[in-house]
Amino acid sequence: MDINRRFALGLGSVAAASAVVGTAGTAQAQETDAEWDALIPTTADLARRKIARKYQRQVAWAGGTWSAHIGVADPDGVVEPAVEAEADRVVEAYSVNKVAVAVAVLDKVDRGLITLDQRVEVTDAIVIRDTDGIFALDGAYPSSVTVGHALAALLTVSDNTAVRLCGLVVPALELNEILRGKGFVHTQVVPVANPNRFFLGTTTPRETSTLLTRLAAGELLSPASTRHLLTVLRSLTSFTDGIRLNLSSQERLNVATKAGWFEDGRNEAGIVFDANGKPVVTYALFASGRFRGDQAVNADNYSATHPALRARAELGRTLYDSVLRITNDAAHAYRAQPYRAWKGGN
Repeated sequence: MDINRRFALGLGSVAAASAVVGTAGTAQAQETDAEWDALIPTTADLARRKIARKYQRQVAWAGGTWSAHIGVADPDGVVEPAVEAEADRVVEAYSVNKVAVAVAVLDKVDRGLITLDQRVEVTDAIVIRDTDGIFALDGAYPSSVTVGHALAALLTVSDNTAVRLCGLVVPALELNEILRGKGFVHTQVVPVANPNRFFLGTTTPRETSTLLTRLAAGELLSPASTRHLLTVLRSLTSFTDGIRLNLSSQERLNVATKAGWFEDGRNEAGIVFDANGKPVVTYALFASGRFRGDQAVNADNYSATHPALRARAELGRTLYDSVLRITNDAAHAYRAQPYRAWKGGN
């Protein structure tokens, strides 16, 4: 295994040290990239080393500036890092921050201040006419939807009008206060003059990873709201061009994910569950800057062919394979329902 000094500094001391040392000779038997790719880890420590190596290769191939945190849960459920690359750098979260927005909305649901079936008004003025989402496609305003509908659009098709609809029930300053109260001082939105509107803001890879870890541990929301949020993020309607691209439909249902992009930023964060619904891997990947290939083409490319997304797709296969033979004693499990295709009708 070729761990150079630059890689060691980028991953952080814990991950780099484990990558170099090995465990009982198992990892040291893997010498080539092909051998590492074929390896299905049987321990959390071996999974961390496989993930760390794959991350190094994909980032080097894709180019750009990456800030990342990837954690793997030990058998006792405690998450230890596989990758810590500038994990405390404050970065533009873009739509990854929609998960934090959803946490704030559901926090108010848990406190009985709003309900998922409460309706919010969709006026012509509130609709953002971009090429993302679904509200701009309706063509019939004014109308109304439930808070639950707005959250589903926010987290699956990443609808930006849904951000404004969430702002109607959780104003920007209150939203930031809720997040700070839960310990997320860098995961914040940007208030504007209208108190019910805001721009998506910042986070750090470590805070986003921690938010996801604590969410799955049941520490941020009620059991009902936690399950609701994770179910939406695991939906096959949610983002598939990155971490989930090379996974089957059933495999995708074991990955909760949210992507975000704007200008040169290409971000994604989520959780990989084992077959029993135990959360095993958390990832927070933030990349920007100059990627490999034609920069003009990259600038307007937000699809699976962008170098950063191609790198995430390769990493996604590794993350998923890493949970096939390991699990943990986490208190909560979130088993996905099997996917069933349907053609409509009765």
